[in-house]
Amino acid sequence: MAFVAMLVFSVALVAGFFGTLHPAFDSFAHFRVHLAVLMALCALPLLATSFRLQAATALLFAVAAFATTSNVLSVPRLWPVQAAYEAEAGDQAVYPGDQMVYRLLQMNLRFNNPTPKKVLSLIGRTNPDVITLDEVSEMWTTELGYIASAYPYRIICPYPNGVFGVALLSRRPFAPGTQPRCDRRGAMAIATVDFGGTDVDVAAMHLTWPWPRNQSRQIGGLSGEFASLGETSIMACDCNAVPWSAAVRRVAGLGKLTVAPSPGPTWLPIKLPEFLRFAGLPIDLVFSKGAVLIHSVSRLENTGSDHLPLMVEFSLRPEQKKPVDEHETATASVRQNGRTRS
Repeated sequence: MAFVAMLVFSVALVAGFFGTLHPAFDSFAHFRVHLAVLMALCALPLLATSFRLQAATALLFAVAAFATTSNVLSVPRLWPVQAAYEAEAGDQAVYPGDQMVYRLLQMNLRFNNPTPKKVLSLIGRTNPDVITLDEVSEMWTTELGYIASAYPYRIICPYPNGVFGVALLSRRPFAPGTQPRCDRRGAMAIATVDFGGTDVDVAAMHLTWPWPRNQSRQIGGLSGEFASLGETSIMACDCNAVPWSAAVRRVAGLGKLTVAPSPGPTWLPIKLPEFLRFAGLPIDLVFSKGAVLIHSVSRLENTGSDHLPLMVEFSLRPEQKKPVDEHETATASVRQNGRTRS
């Protein structure tokens, strides 16, 4: 029985490496870590039987499969990592060297979250510069109104079912001459935010579940939105896909984006206890390109959703910044609009 189980897990594990051929194979890739661990557990007792050669081969394959996730997960590392800087709680930005560090908070709110005040409290305590939100239902449209004065620049994109909408809130102004926009089905919100003189395209996205659901088709439908992101962009999402999957690689390729390493599992079925979080999936991800330099991505405490919030700390490479001189900015405004504005 252990040998048969080991074979079954190995077939599923191998299938996950062929996600580019069909989305059905990619669905197995999301559970690569789980399948590798289960296959190894089945192989261990077989080392004491006549199946020892097959068991040893399975163990090597399990280790190799697990290793393919290590470059996109920060959790499995067995050695300490020295941080480049440490942000102070409550600060909007800190200065490592001559770089200003900004904060982006990514949250899947859960459409029927019974504790919305926990979400608002977390936002107030962490004081991020910009917030990307998923599962923005009608209830959340009302709740987010309570922080409108703190985050006056915003766009909310309703989803057809009224549940899976996205939103983008910012305390920093949207760039002059730009308009925030939603895709046609409300799965993605994009706004150009002015970060101290540098225009950055910020996007919030929520993908549906993988095959047999229509995640692959949805990615194709959003390909134009990914391609429209500016040269300097940052996007956070509940991707419903792990960072080593073909789906995430496809999103990154369409937008010419780089996926930031995940801090570990962010999703766990709502009915499971928190101590099983290690068995969840790292499906809340951050993408970036251009002048965006991501320093850290960390998980925050549970706020009543089946997803943990992510705090992203990033800076902008100085050589990419626009001049912040007031006279130059005013001159550019006159030339663009044809008249002087205050």
